[in-house]
Amino acid sequence: MSDDEQPPRPPQGWAPRDLSATGPDDASAAPGDGAQGPGEETGRGKGKKKRPKRTGWRRAIPTWRMVLGTVLAVALLLIGGFIAGYTLVHIPPANATATAQSNVYLYADGGQLARDGEINRENVRLAQIPLTVQHTVLAAEDRDFYSERAVDPKAMVRAAWNTLTGKGKQSGSTITQQYVKNYYLGQEQTISRKVKEFFIAIKLNREVSKSDILEGYLNTSYFGRNAYGIQAAAQAYYGKDIEKATTAEGAYLASLLNAPSAYDVVAHPENRAKAVARWNYVLDGMVKKKWMTPAERAAATFPTPGKVRPAAGMAGQRGYVVEAVKDYLTSNKIIDENTLAKGGYRITTTLQKAKQDAFVAAVDDKVMSQVSADRKVDRNVRVGGASIDPDSGKVLAMYGGIDYTKQYVNNATRRDYQVGSTFKPFVLTSAVENASKTQDGRTITPNTIYDGTNKRFVQGWSGTPYNPENEDGKSYGPITVRFATDLSVNAVYAQMAMDVGPKNVRQTAVDLGIPADTPDMPNGPSIALGTATASVLDMAEAYATLANHGKHGTYTMVESVTKDGEKVDLPSQDSKQAVSREAADTTTSILQSVVEGGTGKKAQAANRTAAGKTGTAEDDKAAWFAGYTPDLATVVAVMGQDPDTAFQKPLYGALGLDRMNGGGPPAEVWAQYTAAALKGTEPQDFDLQLQEGAAVPPPVETQAPNPNPPGQTQGQDQGQTQGQTQGQTQGGTTNGGTTTGGTTTGGTTGGTTGATTNGGTTTGGTTGGPTDGGTTTGGTTDGGTTGGTTDGGTTDGGTTTGTDGGIITGGTTTGTTAGGANRPRRQPRA
Repeated sequence: MSDDEQPPRPPQGWAPRDLSATGPDDASAAPGDGAQGPGEETGRGKGKKKRPKRTGWRRAIPTWRMVLGTVLAVALLLIGGFIAGYTLVHIPPANATATAQSNVYLYADGGQLARDGEINRENVRLAQIPLTVQHTVLAAEDRDFYSERAVDPKAMVRAAWNTLTGKGKQSGSTITQQYVKNYYLGQEQTISRKVKEFFIAIKLNREVSKSDILEGYLNTSYFGRNAYGIQAAAQAYYGKDIEKATTAEGAYLASLLNAPSAYDVVAHPENRAKAVARWNYVLDGMVKKKWMTPAERAAATFPTPGKVRPAAGMAGQRGYVVEAVKDYLTSNKIIDENTLAKGGYRITTTLQKAKQDAFVAAVDDKVMSQVSADRKVDRNVRVGGASIDPDSGKVLAMYGGIDYTKQYVNNATRRDYQVGSTFKPFVLTSAVENASKTQDGRTITPNTIYDGTNKRFVQGWSGTPYNPENEDGKSYGPITVRFATDLSVNAVYAQMAMDVGPKNVRQTAVDLGIPADTPDMPNGPSIALGTATASVLDMAEAYATLANHGKHGTYTMVESVTKDGEKVDLPSQDSKQAVSREAADTTTSILQSVVEGGTGKKAQAANRTAAGKTGTAEDDKAAWFAGYTPDLATVVAVMGQDPDTAFQKPLYGALGLDRMNGGGPPAEVWAQYTAAALKGTEPQDFDLQLQEGAAVPPPVETQAPNPNPPGQTQGQDQGQTQGQTQGQTQGGTTNGGTTTGGTTTGGTTGGTTGATTNGGTTTGGTTGGPTDGGTTTGGTTDGGTTGGTTDGGTTDGGTTTGTDGGIITGGTTTGTTAGGANRPRRQPRA
């Protein structure tokens, strides 16, 4: 080997192995073959103990290295995401008002009903807005606006958590974020929009002053009444420029930002308490921030806004319908209020123009044409109406008031007038639904006897003693539920509500369609008398459920909605069996009696098979008629309201009538409208499945005696006839022999009963004389005829006319009270 040639060097770290210590078996082991003696370790770990593996529950606990690694990874992702978002998201051009569109509202047949969507905005400088008014907005929306960052992550997380846990949809946005949403983006509730809003707000806060952001926010926010910006809002609510607005007025305008339409106490008087509470919240916040002294706070009074001045294009019924449709879309969360106000939607309603026109004509003919400038009370007359298809739940017509440009409040949807006795049918429905019994254990049916004595104390009620007065203070004595419904006897229905259970009555009303949050549905017997302040539309929905045999589907006013040709999803209208068919149909059967021989007989002018109920609010401040045919449910209310103060007023003397009751103008409007709305359609009868025993007359021994106070003539308000059956004449018993006794008080001027009863002789019974318009003369029972005229009607051969609450056994009741038409009482099909 030459000097230049070197032997190959062993790998670095290699050393000759000492074979002297190895045995024969180890001689062949090569370096790195892993051979080792007992208890030895190779490699870098030689000489160290091996960490034991984690077993059991310890395996589920991450090590500190894993935790630290995860935290660092998340932090890097967040930082990277923030940098990327801040870099990629730019401040876009303003969402110019010129891009706003109108919303188009159509009738069900596609004809145009109305068009809205004009943007009402007038920008002002921040210096033009009083400082105290600026502070009211900050107190309402963002009290730390000037000191906080552009975004508030804690508030955003808190709002998201509250929304997810069902504590209500909340916003975690600062004023800066809200301004970005209003001015640069839109109202869409999407993650991408929230991400953009987040980064734009941060950039904007670095480039624009807080004062500029607040000015922009006040000029872009929506305040209701189609007013965008605080200057337009001041004009819309108080008829003044914002420069002249008081602190109290500013606090109310600031309150509107939370719920623009709902807190308009003129449009929604039923929400006044909530609006005032929000107003108080704003002023209390100003005191906390020392923007207002406690003395100034104590002196502040709620500034009720002025009347609305709608756009001329909303004249007549159009404005009422448009506002009702908007409420339907927003309350059902179909379209956000701010998004809807931006416009661009094509909305097909369920209203039918012919029926809408028929409703207006009926109100004009039966009410408005009777208004006289010579009667001061007539200036208080208001009318509301709604009509629903029971099968589909579609609103087919609505009457909101005389003219939307003259009277802004929609009388069909307002919830501030008592519904009166139109609530009573829900008590009977609940009784049948719950198989309720009287205090003495009798099942409640239309034939159950109750005590109709005036001011009778309700039994079984543990609260303050309650003894309601019947209308005009009349006493009826024992009387069936059916006839107590005909005559709307308060004493009977208050006791029945107690027997059924007020909670059950309330639940049945809600099941039928009355909103659960309707005010004044007390947990006591007074619930039966209609203290609840449901709207006309609410009552129409509930009566439509009765007409539909107890099936309830939430009403709808909207057939379809599109924007840019794309359909907007609408809620399902699937109906469900709210109450049993027997409960609904049994109620229908007694409401037929109300129309055919009770307080609602003027509804017969519709010439349709109908069921209905009259109602009068306390002090005659409202009169109602709620009724239905098998294919149309309609409610009409005449209300009293001072046009200047908006206070509810009694209607005594209105339209030249001594009293305003549901059987008068409301029933007349109902009849004319129903006849016109159903013109050309085949008349239908009710197909009823009644509660067991509901169609069977009560036995003779349980019939109600004379309900009139002493000195009044039998038959004046409630006639009784046994007809062609062995039995009983007032004052004597016929049993195949001699009828004796029996003198009808109240005047006898000639007329002695004279007839043969089953071969016997009728003696001693003197009946007759002019009794409230008629003479009762004797007759024959069991083969004879009991005849005469009672209150203008004729009793002939077991047929009673003018009973208005009489009991019939074995005979047929026909006619009406006080000379009413001779119409056969329709017997329900079981």
